[in-house]
Amino acid sequence: MSRLPSLYISHGSPMTALHPGQVGVRLAELARDLPAPRAIVIASAHWLARQPLVGSHPHPPTIHDFGGFPRELFELQYPAPGDPVLAEDVAGRIAAAGLPVALDPQRGLDHGAWVPLRLLHPQADIPVVPVSIQPMLGPQHQFALGRALAPLREQGVLLIGSGSVTHNLHDWGNYHDGKEAPYVRPFIDWVEQRLAANDRDALFDYRRQAPFAERAHPTDEHLLPLYFAMGAAGEGGFGAKRIDAGIDAGFLAMDLYRFDGADRAQDAA
Repeated sequence: MSRLPSLYISHGSPMTALHPGQVGVRLAELARDLPAPRAIVIASAHWLARQPLVGSHPHPPTIHDFGGFPRELFELQYPAPGDPVLAEDVAGRIAAAGLPVALDPQRGLDHGAWVPLRLLHPQADIPVVPVSIQPMLGPQHQFALGRALAPLREQGVLLIGSGSVTHNLHDWGNYHDGKEAPYVRPFIDWVEQRLAANDRDALFDYRRQAPFAERAHPTDEHLLPLYFAMGAAGEGGFGAKRIDAGIDAGFLAMDLYRFDGADRAQDAA
């Protein structure tokens, strides 16, 4: 079975489900380019917990974890099956890496999971196992979580971190007529450059080193899934490829990242 990359997806507003824009096009292109996975493990910025939790529901419900949006958004469902056996495997690998972990048999798919998955695999026929993010433990912890699961890529499992390259909701409605927040492009350029250089230390220290880090991310949770995807790239270099999907509402960078790991990066060179 072909080894899959790991992915970081900027999922944007829940309205992305109704108006996919550029990210919808890019995710559809990714789906065409990649072999169909046998299952998906996704770490979403909207499932936060003190320790790693792994969803083991056999039929995870669609969670509409938002308010103030059109009724048609609440009527959307993503009825992908779960995979309790894979969830047990995921939990076992996390435990073997020395991290505390527990199964959650009730957890469904929040909008950080089902919105991008609906664009990536609209048939909802691929089993999905959600994994929680630990916002208080920082980038290195999330990287270790992804690294623990990296071997699953050899077994046809697609590992995804879902967040947003920039995410400052204080700027909602502040930018009109195509104007962009001045911090967005310097921040996304810095991330791209550091990933291309395999500069793990700088990325872990993004709060101090990245331009406008506090403006781009007042809190960490939407960038932490990036580190999950980085860790899932495996040993060596990231083999990172940025996929530009535009900037929504002037402040939400919708970049996607594909991580093929060191071997694929060397082959491409």
